[in-house]
Amino acid sequence: MAKRKCCLLGIFYLCEKKMTVILFFVGLVLLVLGSDWLVRGGSGLAKKFRIPDIVIGLTIVSMGTSLPELLVSLIAALKGSSDIAMGNVVGSNIVNILFILGLSALIGRLTVQKNTTFVEIPIALGTALLLTLMGVVSADSTAKTGSLGQTHGIILLVFFALFLSYMFWMTRQSRTQEMETEAKSENTSKPSFLLVGMLVSGIALLAWGADLCVNNAVLIARSWGASETLIGLTLVAAGTSLPELFTSVVATIRKESDIAIGNVVGSNIFNILFILGISGVIHPISYSIEMISDMWVMVATTLLLFVLVFMGKRHSLGRVEGLIFLLAYSAYLYFLIQRG
Repeated sequence: MAKRKCCLLGIFYLCEKKMTVILFFVGLVLLVLGSDWLVRGGSGLAKKFRIPDIVIGLTIVSMGTSLPELLVSLIAALKGSSDIAMGNVVGSNIVNILFILGLSALIGRLTVQKNTTFVEIPIALGTALLLTLMGVVSADSTAKTGSLGQTHGIILLVFFALFLSYMFWMTRQSRTQEMETEAKSENTSKPSFLLVGMLVSGIALLAWGADLCVNNAVLIARSWGASETLIGLTLVAAGTSLPELFTSVVATIRKESDIAIGNVVGSNIFNILFILGISGVIHPISYSIEMISDMWVMVATTLLLFVLVFMGKRHSLGRVEGLIFLLAYSAYLYFLIQRG
């Protein structure tokens, strides 16, 4: 009887493990579909309403692909898993630049607009530095923790409102300028309601797919006995960045460089200013002090992006820059594993 019971428990355990893997891959499929619809709908609307692709990438697309980070960070903060909440954002921002832009640059050259080089990327660098300085100031060496409270959250949300104001101004400026006749794409001929439907459906599929991927990845990781900090900075960060990954890769293949770049830069700004801002206001976040070193890595990563784009041929990212990013991310992963 005891042997039979053990056998049944073993079968149940194996089935549960298999289902976890199946659900993880179902999530990946949803992410592929969602990213394709998001790029098609976003670029189509941009051309139809004469809105620059970079504005769509920095706002609608980046916010849509950041939905998983928002949901994961909010839920983690409310449940008291603050290391996952903070690690999710910091880790995602590092993944977005080093891995996602690195891979995208290997697939095809990413041309970066002058405005993105000298305005949007420096804004992303400034937000990363702001969060890091908040972490340094609030660090408690005795308790070995850092904290993000309501005051910090309000400051971040104020800067987010200023960023949205800049985006609104940029859109209006582009509309006042004379635009040359554009070649019609397959998306511009589609009705607006269909493009909006593709955009919204893409965001929904991305959120659902990322949720399946993250939840099942965390279950597997915890069965290996990994810490919350390591899970947040690696599996959860990579999982919630899957929408950005698929969206940027699809945009690169479709030669929508502005959406590929704007998606990553906009997501990094959105992750810090809005996600951590709203999370800090709703529920103060207390995290391990070692996370501050990862914040400095995030700052260095954003600075590296600016330097490579500034020095790159015609303000662009090619295979050499992509390889540098991927090697840097490999080195960071090695550092995390060694730190434990």
